[in-house]
Amino acid sequence: MLNCHQYAALFNNFLILTSIFTAVQTNAFNRFLFIFLIVFNVYLQGIAQTRPAAHDTLMEQARLRNILNKLLGITITGFMEPEFQVGQAKGENSFSGGNFASNSNNRFLIRRGRIRTSYLSLNRDSLPVAEICFELDGTQRGININEWWGKIYENKWQLFSLSAGMLVRPFGNEITYPTRQFESPERGRMSQTLMRGEVDLGAMISFEPRKKNSPFRQIKASLGIFNGQGLTGPSEVDAYKDLIARVALKPLMLSSKLLLSGGSSFFNGGIEQASRYIYRTTEVGGIRMNTVDSSSTNIGRKAPRKYYGADLQLKYLHGKGATEIRAEYWRGTQTSSASSSETPSTLLQEPGFIRTFNGAFIYLIHTMALKHQLCIKYDVYDPNLNTSQYEIGRPGANLTAADIKYSTLGFGYIYYWNTNLKLMLWYDVVRNENTLLTGYTADLKDNVFTCRLQFRF
Repeated sequence: MLNCHQYAALFNNFLILTSIFTAVQTNAFNRFLFIFLIVFNVYLQGIAQTRPAAHDTLMEQARLRNILNKLLGITITGFMEPEFQVGQAKGENSFSGGNFASNSNNRFLIRRGRIRTSYLSLNRDSLPVAEICFELDGTQRGININEWWGKIYENKWQLFSLSAGMLVRPFGNEITYPTRQFESPERGRMSQTLMRGEVDLGAMISFEPRKKNSPFRQIKASLGIFNGQGLTGPSEVDAYKDLIARVALKPLMLSSKLLLSGGSSFFNGGIEQASRYIYRTTEVGGIRMNTVDSSSTNIGRKAPRKYYGADLQLKYLHGKGATEIRAEYWRGTQTSSASSSETPSTLLQEPGFIRTFNGAFIYLIHTMALKHQLCIKYDVYDPNLNTSQYEIGRPGANLTAADIKYSTLGFGYIYYWNTNLKLMLWYDVVRNENTLLTGYTADLKDNVFTCRLQFRF
């Protein structure tokens, strides 16, 4: 039998657990912990009958509080996206989950399968001290680390934080928008080309006021230094780093029904030139072409990657849901290879091509009754602004498929069964410039239909 001191300890611990129940009742994992701790605590109290009652009570209370404080800082979330796709032609190149196999125009695949675990440590004043996050991404190709970072919070002014590890690059709205909340299957062609994967290795300092009465509470600013090639390469390939800065306005209520947000971004990076040959688009005798600079001093120099971005989001709330417009524009300079405008994942041994580009993303999203969502998305990417479509493929111009402009009009329907399951039906209409280049004299057959389920918790 338990003595009176142990009954008192049990009752006191019950009050402690009850007081935190409201904080965990919306999370299935934490509900399990709650029940487990009740049972485990009763067991501890029962086997402690031979101990001095006062000592037992104090020790168990302190231990339980310490365990609960740590467990309540743990968050586990995840999502998995199985999908079926049908392409317009066998073996088509696609930015909707990768290229199709040469003999196939349809496929099942797991586009993403992510498990995210994070822990937030609080001080005695319930202010954040440190945070760590670890996210895995598993598909039919294998399991990889997607994010892994730690963050330190400053609490004197409650303004700053420092993050380091595998971080989402702080550039633009589409890159930083949470993947699990995306209303389209993929990010735009320009995002995937210039920043292959939204994550890179580096460190970042952020300005984000946490006091409710701060005059800057609607502002978030980030400044980071990153390797540059993202997770596409095994390690850093040169001594140059990418500097990325972003200043954003958090959603601001313009009226009872209208929210405004936006931001501007700057990217200054580059790659080391391993080749003496560098091509730029110039005009020669009234004809634009890629001309070469073959100076030996080019070797070891920094070939530029410099981007500028601006984005704006406007959301209208109405009785049946919300209607939102997101618009984003990028412009800048990109160094890549002759055959592709993608950011190189390894040191570029072949001649480098420096191109001036621009592009945009526009989303129109209409949500009805929290269950139904319609979305139209238009994205355009022109990798070379200094040439025209009928100069691409001209003999001697050195203009290739990497200089072709693409636009994609996507539209779809999303149904939210519940908080753990949603269905997406989506169709992408992809258009390329007609050029003089063999294989690109007409529009390619590269449209894609996607049917996707997303399971999440």
